[in-house]
Amino acid sequence: MYAYYAKNETALGDYLALQNRKTTLKTKEKEVINLVVSQFNGCNYCLSAHTQIGKMNGFTEDQILEVRTGKASFDSKLDALAKFVLSTVENRGRASEAVKEQFFVAGYTEANLIDVVIVIGDKTISNLIHNLADFEIDFPLAEELQTAVI
Repeated sequence: MYAYYAKNETALGDYLALQNRKTTLKTKEKEVINLVVSQFNGCNYCLSAHTQIGKMNGFTEDQILEVRTGKASFDSKLDALAKFVLSTVENRGRASEAVKEQFFVAGYTEANLIDVVIVIGDKTISNLIHNLADFEIDFPLAEELQTAVI
């Protein structure tokens, strides 16, 4: 991914500055956002990368698969975050009021909301770059989500 950004004189530095900015979010929270957004945007590169990063940050494979669906039943605060992120991306920034209220009841603040949106933007950038360029995935491939057929 970074090698592709380097094809543009300033893109890699700009992107790294965005990724490394100071934030109110914990690493696990950022990984929840990365996984939900990458699943929503269908970016196999980022799903594969963030599956590995999620494991390095204490998530199990089953938890990662669940987070990708926009839920985290194993942790109520992360569950509110995952639902908020999914509602935000599905509704182009117009998360449902109920989900937004759950986000705040879980203990998140307006400062956190801003940081969530910035991480959504960060991940959307890399999702779109990979989906357009379709370069080789250099991580173990993320498992495909199994969907029920009714």
